[in-house]
Amino acid sequence: MSQLFVRTLREDPADAEVASHKLLVRGGYIRRNAPGIYTWLPLGLKVYRKVEAIVREEMDKAGAQEMLLPALLPREPYEVTNRWEEYGPTLFTLKDRKDADYLLGPTHEEMFTLAVKDMFSSYKDLPVTLYQIQTKYRDEARPRAGLLRSRAFVMKDAYSFDIDDAGLETSYAVMRQAYQNIFDRLGLPYVICSAMSGAMGGSRSEEFLYPTEIGEDTFVRAPSGYAANVEAVVTPQAPEQDFSSIPESEIVETPDAPTIDTLVDVFNELRPRENDSWQANDTLKNVVLVAVHPDSTREVFVVGVPGGRDVDVKRVEAALGSVEVEMATEEDLAQYPELVPGYIGPMVIGPQSSRRSATEDGEERLPLRYFLDPRVARGSAWITGANKKNYHVYNLVYGRDFEADGFIEAATVCEGDMAEDGSGPLSLERGIEIGHIFQLGRKYANALDLKVLDQNGKTQVVTMGSYGIGVSRVMAALAQQYHDERGLMWPRIVAPADVHVVVAGKGDELYGAADTLCASLEGAGYDVLYDDRLKVSPGVKFADYELLGVPYAVVIGRGLKDGKVEIRVRATGEQHEVKVENAFDELVSFMKEA
Repeated sequence: MSQLFVRTLREDPADAEVASHKLLVRGGYIRRNAPGIYTWLPLGLKVYRKVEAIVREEMDKAGAQEMLLPALLPREPYEVTNRWEEYGPTLFTLKDRKDADYLLGPTHEEMFTLAVKDMFSSYKDLPVTLYQIQTKYRDEARPRAGLLRSRAFVMKDAYSFDIDDAGLETSYAVMRQAYQNIFDRLGLPYVICSAMSGAMGGSRSEEFLYPTEIGEDTFVRAPSGYAANVEAVVTPQAPEQDFSSIPESEIVETPDAPTIDTLVDVFNELRPRENDSWQANDTLKNVVLVAVHPDSTREVFVVGVPGGRDVDVKRVEAALGSVEVEMATEEDLAQYPELVPGYIGPMVIGPQSSRRSATEDGEERLPLRYFLDPRVARGSAWITGANKKNYHVYNLVYGRDFEADGFIEAATVCEGDMAEDGSGPLSLERGIEIGHIFQLGRKYANALDLKVLDQNGKTQVVTMGSYGIGVSRVMAALAQQYHDERGLMWPRIVAPADVHVVVAGKGDELYGAADTLCASLEGAGYDVLYDDRLKVSPGVKFADYELLGVPYAVVIGRGLKDGKVEIRVRATGEQHEVKVENAFDELVSFMKEA
């Protein structure tokens, strides 16, 4: 410790919000260089290398072959697959001295595809799975939580190449098992969730989520054990209803009722029901959103959901793909004066609108598309806005009085919603994505013309899978999982050392005993962190031991005069006084039992 390049901190860094970020900085594992960009210090690099080694071992066992592609990449392949535009502002781009465009790789599907195209030409060459462990770059708008959401991060990305879909299924299953092996070995809890492919494309997609309250991803679990990211939750389409007995729609004055709650109160007063009261889900809430396309074009559209639900923008983004979705601004709404905030109804939007493409002053504008939540049944009647302040329409029937451009998964998923598989109510949890696997299919192979000759001598487009693990994010997840109020508590498999030897006192005999024990441990192949600092108090040394989180400590202090030292177990807080001559054997025994 007297020579180690480390500086521990007693106070949390000002920008740190979560425990892993606070403790990795305070313990001298990482240091911030810029928003979302960190330096790996010696202790941090030791832990990271151990995580990386486990990932590499399991990938190699699964038959994948490691290679390394450059991080600085040419524009052209990403332009062919449209991802130069699709990635939008998250892409780090730059120009060389000849004004040619380059990017810092956010992911490498294109480059792996071209590598296989360059090397292989026959079905006999396949299947093959290739991977790399490398720093990726994405210009996160709001980097946060240290290594959990950063702009430069280490990822293991693997890609399988098969001659047919049956081969892809096999490769996918092998990688899926390899991921389970990795996280099991690391001791990191995980849930495998069905997910959306998003900009990656492809068919089947699953996320490995580390469940934690600080997670940015929300997922659901069904009683059957099925789990899915909320973006992938499918709402059953409500069955069509008979509306023949529903009276004609009627516009009702509803003073001071711009919100769902106030609207329900007004209708319970003006039009009370005989058997029950009006509820929020009897109303149709129309929310104005904007799809920001890769070329920065802003397309305004409207989503209708039952009034008891909010719109989940991330679910809308997942449903639309390749666009960013945000709430409409005042400037967006100004293009459509027929939309009266708080009183928007479907009569002036969607297929029944005039689809005007220009404003009154002649400026071009996109038509307003209208989408409905699948819970809105054809033939169902609603209370909704009348497109006039202080007025709503009553008994407005979908299919009779208005139409929509289609259905979209836009409404929030709520605790207690019924599972798609019919097994019962869903529970909502939060998690951090630590791995993601995709069946890409032929999207990238088609775009980049990756073909081989099949068994019959005919050209066949190769089918692909993609498999990513956030290696640096996994390290942060481990820090989040294994800590207490005093500091980190690393599992031994990734800890920066096996044993932390602490000299708690002064005198040559203490340091002599510590030197002897360290030599014995190192000679037996154990990693030792030795706190040999001369002018540091025992209290500071103990605080650093707890902060750094090495699994075991041997404290050599005043008990040595009685021939005893103390063994501490960081994870449990146990303290065992043992004879100094037995310290090595006792410590080895503890580690073997663990």
